[in-house]
Amino acid sequence: MNRGEQITAVRRRSRRRYLSTLAVVATALVLASCSSDLPQSSLNPQSAEASDIDGLWVLTLVIMTVIFVAVEAALIYSIVRFRKRKDDDTEPKQVHGNNRLEIVWTIIPAVILAFVAVPTLRVHFDLREPAAGPDVVQVEVTGHQWWWEFTYPEIIGPDGRPLITANELHIPAGRTTNLILTSADVIHSFWVPPLNGKRDLVPGQLTNLTLTPDAGTAGDVIPGQCAEYCWLGHADMRMRVFVETPAGFDSWAAEQLQPTRVPTDGPAAAGYETFTQVCTTCHVANILNEDGSSEVIGVAFGPDLTHFGGRETLGAGILSNTREHLAQWIDNPSNLKAMRPDLNDLAEGKILGMPDYLLDEAEIAGLVALLDGWE
Repeated sequence: MNRGEQITAVRRRSRRRYLSTLAVVATALVLASCSSDLPQSSLNPQSAEASDIDGLWVLTLVIMTVIFVAVEAALIYSIVRFRKRKDDDTEPKQVHGNNRLEIVWTIIPAVILAFVAVPTLRVHFDLREPAAGPDVVQVEVTGHQWWWEFTYPEIIGPDGRPLITANELHIPAGRTTNLILTSADVIHSFWVPPLNGKRDLVPGQLTNLTLTPDAGTAGDVIPGQCAEYCWLGHADMRMRVFVETPAGFDSWAAEQLQPTRVPTDGPAAAGYETFTQVCTTCHVANILNEDGSSEVIGVAFGPDLTHFGGRETLGAGILSNTREHLAQWIDNPSNLKAMRPDLNDLAEGKILGMPDYLLDEAEIAGLVALLDGWE
């Protein structure tokens, strides 16, 4: 084999390797797109609002696909039909300056854009419309660095206090929930793709978002997250939406309105002492006194911990709520989640994450026993 043949053989092998790699990558992409596990995909609508968005996306995709195929077909036809041929110097007919043709291909895109604009505007205005009525669940959502606070202003306990929870939003299936959103510090963005689009939370402003989960989603847990960069803990500012049956939602709300009991013995009792001395610097709990009255103790810089043990996650959704994870979190929170806590910030009414209070093993074990029992 001479040198020329060797170079040709090398080029062929290189070309085969390139095509093989390209085929593997293309196959992987196609197989990945076939996945049915779509927990955070707008293409997996699970609510009336998300279905409207998905329908608009499908309409736009179909129109753009038709346009793409038509344009590419015309391009290929032109390349083949008017290609330069041997011994043929004929120049194709020029259409530059053809007013009629230019008017036509100006009007056609304008009509297509108008056809797309009408449903787009309709969906946009429908999604921006606040929901009201006796059957609508109202929830006030406040974004914090880096966790979510959910207040149900129309679900009131015997003590006149509304239902307040953190990071896990419970809503009934088949009913509309109207979220009233704002931020306590910087701009955040509330996004649960299978239920609706993104909505920014801006300090000092109120905006709204409606969620009407399909009746068949009852029992589902749908993940969401902050979609606007909000500094260190942004990637770990997550949430979960628990879609309940109407009866299950009412039962959950009734349980959440109940104050939690103060333990009188064992590790949990020691943990309560630590809680009142340390944790109430940033957290609150609605406790039941011996005389049957309830009392809110602490300062609400961080999440309400009244029913902490009943939550499935901790740290704004980054860890499952187990005793082991809770002990690790209390021991060194910033080791598990990027934060910058500074107790000096408490004087300004805020704190960027949970500090490490340097508690010993016995104190941590007592707090774990206490909080795990507050269901």
